[in-house]
Amino acid sequence: MHAHADSLLLLLADARLPVAGHTQSGTLEPALAGGLTVDDVPFFVATRLRTVTRVEAATAVVALHRIRSGLKLDDVERAWAARTPSPAMRATSRTQARALLRLTSRLWPAPAPPVVELVETPHLDRLEDRRPTSRAVALAHAADRAGLSPRSLARLVAYDDVQTVCAAALKLVPLDPAVVTGWVFDALPLVDRLADEVAGLQLPHQIPASGAPQIEAWAQAHATATRRLFSA
Repeated sequence: MHAHADSLLLLLADARLPVAGHTQSGTLEPALAGGLTVDDVPFFVATRLRTVTRVEAATAVVALHRIRSGLKLDDVERAWAARTPSPAMRATSRTQARALLRLTSRLWPAPAPPVVELVETPHLDRLEDRRPTSRAVALAHAADRAGLSPRSLARLVAYDDVQTVCAAALKLVPLDPAVVTGWVFDALPLVDRLADEVAGLQLPHQIPASGAPQIEAWAQAHATATRRLFSA
């Protein structure tokens, strides 16, 4: 039996999950190094929601539809990659995906496969053995196992992005936590709007191509930086 959807959203959006979320700044660290000011952070959050996060949320929703329809995900992955030009951002997404898939397999284990004599098939039911995959598709697998709706999945993706950036801000610059909490609160209507806009998508070509060249450039620069607090 699945837990209540809202409770599951709280669980999956928890920054304490063992999915390396604490190593991410949502590209905020290189943005600040590149000239973004603290006062610009709410605008940065809103920009991500309109661009890179929109792509990820839409990809997750389409992947969830494919999973529940028993369809392959190759074209979903290709559509996501085509809309994520930065190799650094793709690599970060796939690193997080592996941790998410391990967590999903642990929380919602698949039924054990039938025993076949003389043939070893270790871990065939383990999602993390299917690589490479993106974080969006990994979250779609989790949403499927957890019984979440497409809109709930999109909200999860969007909210997680907001809280990742805002949590990183507290570690990168001296800030009053109440101010940062206010940033998250102010972004909630944008999170809901994004979820409403992508919840009905079902086909890979419907995934929006919402580019963010500056964010992608910051991500690329950060990947080769020698002094950094966050991996991305």
